[in-house]
Amino acid sequence: MQRELRAIARPAMLVLFAGGLLVMLGGIFSEVPALAAQRSRRSATLNGVVLGPDDKPVSRASITYQSSAGRAPHAVHTDAHGRFTITKLKPDNYDLRASAKGIFSEWEKNVSLHPGESMYLTLRLIYTRQPVKPKAAKKSKQAQ
Repeated sequence: MQRELRAIARPAMLVLFAGGLLVMLGGIFSEVPALAAQRSRRSATLNGVVLGPDDKPVSRASITYQSSAGRAPHAVHTDAHGRFTITKLKPDNYDLRASAKGIFSEWEKNVSLHPGESMYLTLRLIYTRQPVKPKAAKKSKQAQ
C-alpha cells in the first residue's frame, strides 16, 4: 500500500511543483513587458531631419550628439530620406550637430529632454565659409 501511495504521490508532487513553477514563470513573464514600458517612459527619443543648403533632405548625413556637459559623444546617420532617430536617451541636456560632404549645421545647444519625451528637430546644413582658394606659388629671391 505504501508503494502505491509513493507511486501516486511522486507524480502528484511533480505536477504540483511543475504547476507552481509555471505559475511563477508566468508571473515573471507578465512583468517583463511592464518593466520594458517603465524603462521606455524614463528614456527619451530624439527624431529629426537634416536639410541641405537647398532645403532638401540629406541622406547619410552624420549627427554628432553628446550631453551638454560634454560626456559620451555619439553619432548616428540619416536614412535615404534625411531622417534620423536617437532612442534610449537619458533625460538630460544635449548638444547636436549635423554634417555631410564638408558642410555643417550650427550646434543645437542645450536641447532638454525629459523622461518619456519624444522631440523632433530640423538640422540645416549651412556653408560656414567661402571655399579656400589655393595660394599662388611665391617666387624665390634666388630665381629672380
